[in-house]
Amino acid sequence: MCKEFAFTVKSVCFDENYQPSANTRATTNFANLARGESRQENLRNTLNMIDNRFNALAHWDNPKGDRYTVELEIISVEMNVDAENSGDALPLIEILKASIVDRKTDERIDGVVGNNFSSYVRDYDFSVLLQEHNKSRSAFSTPDDFGDLHGKLFQCFVNSNAYKENFSKPPVICLSVSSSKTYHRTENQHPVLGVEYQQDEYSLTDEYFKKMGLKVRYFMPPNSVAPLAFYFSGDLLVDYTNLELISTISTMDTFQKIYRPEIYNANSAAGKSYQPRLDNQDYSLTRIVYDREERSRLAIEQGRFVEEHFIKPHRAVLEQWSANYAL
Repeated sequence: MCKEFAFTVKSVCFDENYQPSANTRATTNFANLARGESRQENLRNTLNMIDNRFNALAHWDNPKGDRYTVELEIISVEMNVDAENSGDALPLIEILKASIVDRKTDERIDGVVGNNFSSYVRDYDFSVLLQEHNKSRSAFSTPDDFGDLHGKLFQCFVNSNAYKENFSKPPVICLSVSSSKTYHRTENQHPVLGVEYQQDEYSLTDEYFKKMGLKVRYFMPPNSVAPLAFYFSGDLLVDYTNLELISTISTMDTFQKIYRPEIYNANSAAGKSYQPRLDNQDYSLTRIVYDREERSRLAIEQGRFVEEHFIKPHRAVLEQWSANYAL
């Protein structure tokens, strides 16, 4: 079903020496951390936070809290619309692959692939298409087919040989909960994921990821102050080991403390009924420099880029493919 498209998977280590490549999405959160005068200190502190969080959660047989270290790869997925023509490939998405190094046994263990999620087409959908759709409307709405193309492209990649040759399990993507929704604590508690929260209505992001074939559950891990949104395709609690789940929590809890300190580095924990607030003033800052203003501005620029170099030139092919692609 995906024979028209060819996917190429590339990877680069995310460590204290990481330098964003020329074709990396400039809005990618890890690229943001790796620029400026504080770049190496940013990266070193981020990786230390991830390791500390991992060892705090994987505390069994770990008396000194230093048994494990997490190694991260940035996975870049490029796509050619015409598989027979190797012309210019579009950098479609970027995700993170975690690996766990057990210092006690010298074993290297696969972690989760997915974690952070970045997408050029998603930039176009949210920063260009959605803005233009609502420009002259009195009430916010979404186009009827909003997210259809992106969702099918994502599922096409996950079902492709390129994915299966590189990764053994489906992706899990971990994001911030929505500041427009209220979440309610349940009695369900997982030893690693923590307390589960639920909400009465899905957010726009939840609906968008649903079109990518991903369900969502919200958990607040031990010693976290807010729930995280976990997007997955199978059974989150059965398909992944505790260490795999901890690799996602430690990575994304750290990143969210940097990206969304008002929510994830707040000085008080979420209660039984919780609505995240980006205007919360009672929070602490990490020692890591992160430019959110730059990220918002570049999202629009990159949305325009994908419109000009992908959507417009290939509109007829993409519309025909999307209409005929069977999920």
